[in-house]
Amino acid sequence: MTNQQVQPIFILPEGTQRTTGRNAQKNNIAAAKLVAETVRTTLGPKGMDKMLVDSLGDVVVTNDGVTILKEMAIEHPAAKMIVEVAKTQENEVGDGTTTAVVIAGELLKKAETLLDKQIHPTVIAKGFRMAENKAQEILQQIGEPVSESDTKILNKLAMTAMTGKGAESAKGNLAQLAVEAIRAVTQRYEDRIHIDIDDIKVEKKVGASVDESVLVKGILVDKEKVHPGMPRKIEKAKIALVDSAFEIKNPEVDAKIQITDPNQLQAFLEQEEQMLRRMVDSIANAGATVIFCQKGIDDIAQHFMAKKNIFAARRVKKSDIEKLSKATGARIITNLDDITKNDLGFAGRVEERKVGDENMIYVEDCKNPKAVTLLIRGGTEHVVDEVKRAMDDALGDIASALKTGKVVAGAGSIEMEVARGLRKFANSLSGREQLAVQLFAESLEIIPVTLAENAGLDPIDILTTLKAAHDKKNKWIGVDVFSGKAMDAWAKGVIEPLAIKTQAISSASEVAVMILRIDDVIASSGGGKNPMPPDMGGMGGMQGMGM
Repeated sequence: MTNQQVQPIFILPEGTQRTTGRNAQKNNIAAAKLVAETVRTTLGPKGMDKMLVDSLGDVVVTNDGVTILKEMAIEHPAAKMIVEVAKTQENEVGDGTTTAVVIAGELLKKAETLLDKQIHPTVIAKGFRMAENKAQEILQQIGEPVSESDTKILNKLAMTAMTGKGAESAKGNLAQLAVEAIRAVTQRYEDRIHIDIDDIKVEKKVGASVDESVLVKGILVDKEKVHPGMPRKIEKAKIALVDSAFEIKNPEVDAKIQITDPNQLQAFLEQEEQMLRRMVDSIANAGATVIFCQKGIDDIAQHFMAKKNIFAARRVKKSDIEKLSKATGARIITNLDDITKNDLGFAGRVEERKVGDENMIYVEDCKNPKAVTLLIRGGTEHVVDEVKRAMDDALGDIASALKTGKVVAGAGSIEMEVARGLRKFANSLSGREQLAVQLFAESLEIIPVTLAENAGLDPIDILTTLKAAHDKKNKWIGVDVFSGKAMDAWAKGVIEPLAIKTQAISSASEVAVMILRIDDVIASSGGGKNPMPPDMGGMGGMQGMGM
């Protein structure tokens, strides 16, 4: 019996790869660190850009963390989890994606040193959770209040978001536009602020310089009038928004019309014409001078509208119709017979103008518009795209600052202050979790270190200077990447919303804990469309991570 060979038992299908224990943890941490290293060089005003080329040869040049990670063809499952952190940050706050990813990567890098000392992952996870809770507490204590009337702070907030991006050269003008746009769409409901970023339409057009970007206090519609006989410009426009076609409807069921006499055909055509005339008359009798139609407008209806000096555009996007409703106060009409003057909206001017190579319709000078348009200009497609990304970040920052009502200084000062508070907290603990809390504090310092490295400064000198300043209770001392010295970030106008920091620390610690708790990776490659990376033992799938 002892000499008899034991038959191996297979519980997984053939071709399944399995990595267990320390190897699984090592591989996952290595993948996460690699993703963090990829975007780390883009952090801060002196961050570098990445050029991403897809399979069709389309080029994206950006230093926006979430854009880089979305464009990269990442396959490793742990690396994908880090990409999710960036997406969450983008959805929740709209900025700070690189910060969140870099902190997550550093947490895992520091955790690896504890794993090497045989400290159990659950102990590290517990310590990280404790540190994250304490960090949130510290952040809430040191955040400074802000409201929509603090335009100076909001301007600085927007300029900070744009610094280091393609829009930096015109950040003063763009920041002002972003603040005006957010203030226009801000609404209060019983002491609560409601801001919907979707109410700000960001339209980009190549041509002119970035400085010529403008805010339209109304909506810019990428359409043109349907008939050359219509006026190009309508002052004090009364606007009808129609979700119904100015066309003769086809019957719901198959029908056959038999005509035996030419007069019958003429009568049939005249009847159609009369129906279209009635549709236009019902709109004109209500007092409408401008029509935006979500569906089609028949040629005959266009003729009648032109005769009545009505300006009309057809096949306008649903999203644009909804924004026009918010901007002008018009109701969206589905039945033309029921239209009254109360359904109409108002705009000071509706005009067709040439922007670049195309005609666009400006609906502007609306009374108290709750939807506005930012028209972004730039010399090339790549410039316009990058300016739009910078503007999206600025809008997200202002909105999240107003929603939470708190802001903090940037330039790495807030991370240093939280790290100082966490060290003090770690000294009050007695278990092994103390080590994890200390490493959490060290991990936050990666932000000022990275800012210094990206500016070509000595990170150790910068770190020691900042630590000494924060120990003297100077909470807003951060890195001045332009002079290479420490500075009072608040006084210099480097301001960020508190929500960026709270969300980044929260999602980074959550993903770090999740990856640390994985001790077994079972990769099935059984004929699926997307088999797992070929070598889970190494850095499977990460070689092709570029494009």
